[in-house]
Amino acid sequence: MHEAPPPTSTPAPGSSSSAVPAEPLSHGLKQRHLTMLGLGGVIGAGLFVGSGAGIAVAGPAIVVSYLIAGALAMLVMRMLGEMSAAMPASGSFSVHAERALGRWAGFSVGWLYWFLLVVVLAVEATAAAQIAHGWAPGIEPWAWVLLFMVVFTAANLTAVKNFGEFEFWFASLKVGAIVVFLVLGLLAVLGWLPDTDPVGMTNLTGQGGFLPNGWGGVVSGVLTVVFAFGGLEVVTIAAAETDDPARAVGRAVRSAVVRILFFYVGSMLVIVTVLPWTAQQAGLSPYVKVLDAIGVPSAGQIMNIVVFVALLSALNANLYGSSRMIFSLAERGEAPRGLLKVSGGGSRETTGAASRETTGGVPRRAVLASVAFGFVSVLLNLLWPDTVFLYMLNSVGAVLLFVWALIAASQLRLRARLEQEAPEALSLRMWCFPYLTWVTLAGLFGVLLLMLTDEAARPQVLWSAGATALVLLVAVGRQWRERRGPA
Repeated sequence: MHEAPPPTSTPAPGSSSSAVPAEPLSHGLKQRHLTMLGLGGVIGAGLFVGSGAGIAVAGPAIVVSYLIAGALAMLVMRMLGEMSAAMPASGSFSVHAERALGRWAGFSVGWLYWFLLVVVLAVEATAAAQIAHGWAPGIEPWAWVLLFMVVFTAANLTAVKNFGEFEFWFASLKVGAIVVFLVLGLLAVLGWLPDTDPVGMTNLTGQGGFLPNGWGGVVSGVLTVVFAFGGLEVVTIAAAETDDPARAVGRAVRSAVVRILFFYVGSMLVIVTVLPWTAQQAGLSPYVKVLDAIGVPSAGQIMNIVVFVALLSALNANLYGSSRMIFSLAERGEAPRGLLKVSGGGSRETTGAASRETTGGVPRRAVLASVAFGFVSVLLNLLWPDTVFLYMLNSVGAVLLFVWALIAASQLRLRARLEQEAPEALSLRMWCFPYLTWVTLAGLFGVLLLMLTDEAARPQVLWSAGATALVLLVAVGRQWRERRGPA
């Protein structure tokens, strides 16, 4: 194990790349890993199961809800891609926030995102264990959770290419499942499957019309589905461990955002066209309902397998993302320095003004720190799911929106500086800057305000705001002590 060099001052966007210290992490991820991570990173249980709740409140207009939520996610990803292509770093948007707004911002968004990932990790591990328990009732859910955590911890403690391979095949299965679903759904709509008649537009215009609950239903649908797009951020974190981070993140962002929007919106359009929206129920997979309706045998078990893989994929990606985020925080002096240990030959040698990067490694202590808190979260979820863990879950319920807002704010500042100091670094540009950035910020704050008016979502906003305020207080306090200096 080797310790990374001490944190240095954050370089300006326009500084020479030779002056920017290289990170001691390995470059074991390939372009195919990153591209598939971008495609599959947000295709999870929120789409396969959670979309039923959105259909129940919005009806066929859930398609519009997904378009709105997907557009927000796509704009945020474009902004994040622009900054990551210009200034790739394992801490991604935490590093960008620090460069744009100050150390308090980098500290706050980094720790909030880390906390979000390790808490959600418990939900994914527990849900996957429940599915596995249904297949093998003799094995208790806690034993399945332990197995999953051990397997993915081991995968993340070894070479980063193992994480990349896991995610490549997980994402391939999820993408393949959606493609097959879209093809079968289209054939069913056209009446080209055995024992089926053309559906036409009947289910889109019947049962109350396309907007059975009005535009209020569309808004409620947005609140239900917007968080399903969380996870795209990991692509820019992973890009720092490729051979050519700037090019890799640009290609991954370009290929991912539109295709993901196509998968989400296309799936919803098939679902509400094949079956009446009133046939859907919250908590039940609309995919299973459609596959059952068109006569696919064992549709429930097929989707159970897909959801199971989606959960394990998310668990793996969250463990990876959380370990790299806390490692980046440690690099910048915002987390314990003991987390800077990396395996193998990860180190950096400096001679005079020149900096030479040697073979990188894996931040094993950062992985273990993340999985340790993940185990605590799982234990709380198993013992007190309706009390202690519910409060933890509520405290991260709206954090994703806060993170996205800080990404937009950071891009506003950094884009202007990059155009003045290093315009050649802008290989990937945000569309219609700065207008669409401001539109995105307004949209995110609009979603937060709507959540405050929704009785079910309000606790998430309030608890998340409290958690954010606490982290901000710590960040400001640390910065004040540093400025004050020793007594």
